[in-house]
Amino acid sequence: MPTATHDQNGPDRYGADVLAGDWRAQGRRVIPTVAVERDLVVELAADGFCGAVVAADKRTVTLEDRLGRRRMFPLGHGFLIDGEAVQLAAPAPKAPAGRLRTASGSFAVEQAPARVALPSRIFVEGRHDAELVEKVWGADLRVEGVVVEYLEGVDVLAEQLDEFQPGPGRRAGILVDHLVPGSKEQRIADSVAQGRHGRHVLVVGHPFIDVWQAVKPARLGRDAWPVVPRGTEWKHGVCEAFGWPHAEQADIARAWQHILGRVRGYGDLEPALLGRVEELIDFVTAPRED
Repeated sequence: MPTATHDQNGPDRYGADVLAGDWRAQGRRVIPTVAVERDLVVELAADGFCGAVVAADKRTVTLEDRLGRRRMFPLGHGFLIDGEAVQLAAPAPKAPAGRLRTASGSFAVEQAPARVALPSRIFVEGRHDAELVEKVWGADLRVEGVVVEYLEGVDVLAEQLDEFQPGPGRRAGILVDHLVPGSKEQRIADSVAQGRHGRHVLVVGHPFIDVWQAVKPARLGRDAWPVVPRGTEWKHGVCEAFGWPHAEQADIARAWQHILGRVRGYGDLEPALLGRVEELIDFVTAPRED
């Protein structure tokens, strides 16, 4: 087939091979392909639903919006990132880089046999505290055989300890919210330390009003946790300030699940909580006293 030639009138625009190259793609916009990854913010072009990636597999992706609502979509076309059309693809497989680590940052123990629970226990104030400790330290605690229980409030701590009966080889580690000088929590902790169980009990705490605050606000796309006015229930105040539903207890529960879902590991928590939990684990797993 002849090739393009030149003469005094310029290039021969009829002499080229019009079928050379990808002639069907000429003038057509190429939509980029993006492999999904956790926390990638994506918008559905069809209806404007916008959320962060919380789960994905070879065929689907699950998005969660700022109100905690989740929707699942098939991978492929129909998505926007920063207003630009993209095609979502399955996450790329990641090759293991050396030894695996748990969410707490410790080296994972693979194929460890089930361990009988230790007599010692860690007690936390409420369900949310227990769920956060389980998410970050759960793998470590199972290897050590440590059980975490919740108290439903620090006010019942003395009664719980009388029932638990701490002693040699049966320690109790207590994690308390809002443990600051002059607080009710501090008075209770001092009373326990000076009481008959004190030798076998360790009470530590963080300064936050609630364990929610132990999650770094940046994980929620916020600069800081809101200041809730006195007289307003703190969790309701937080939800109101963030624009989240808060009329019913179910709304509060959904808000917490949204917060907990943003926690991937120890790096998403404040050091004031990290150090205290590690201290409790060391205390309850220490060798038995003579």
